[in-house]
Amino acid sequence: MNTRRRRLGTTALAVLAPVLVWLIADPLLGHRLRLADGRQTLDIAAAPVAVVALLASLGGWGLLAALERFGAPRARAIWTGVAGAVLVLSFFPLTGDGMDGATRTALALMHLAVAAALIPGLAGSYPAAGNGAVRE
Repeated sequence: MNTRRRRLGTTALAVLAPVLVWLIADPLLGHRLRLADGRQTLDIAAAPVAVVALLASLGGWGLLAALERFGAPRARAIWTGVAGAVLVLSFFPLTGDGMDGATRTALALMHLAVAAALIPGLAGSYPAAGNGAVRE
């Protein structure tokens, strides 16, 4: 299997994982995931969850590919550090008001699900650029 196909599979898993969390929290357990700002309430549906996960996955894949393409030393290590920092930063909006504890927990689990698929899937399974490994 070539690198592109494996990374595409990783991206698909990173999109599917938070949707599964949403399926458990919303329809299965019956807790509507909602954000409120005082004037209006936004229900979090599966499609936006999938789109945000897809955008994050493609952004991560693009950054890793750029680091590898331009021969950054230790491209995977740099990418893993950036991915970890992005994960930490993604939790800051969850500290604000406008959501109950169950919604906050479900969103946190969605963030972790995407990271759990992407970080080892993109960075951990492929040869680093410039290490003499054969690129597919």
